[in-house]
Amino acid sequence: MGGAHNDDPTQFNEDIFSFRRIHLAPTVFFIGIGIAIYAIFKNTENK
Repeated sequence: MGGAHNDDPTQFNEDIFSFRRIHLAPTVFFIGIGIAIYAIFKNTENK
């Protein structure tokens, strides 16, 4: 979710509202957390 570096602190940078930062990064994050939780609770018994 990082990025959109601005060298001049008095100027507003519109890149903080980009699609990648607002939608894509949180979606990928929560999918990863979901996979991790699934992997923890998955039953791994060998039959």
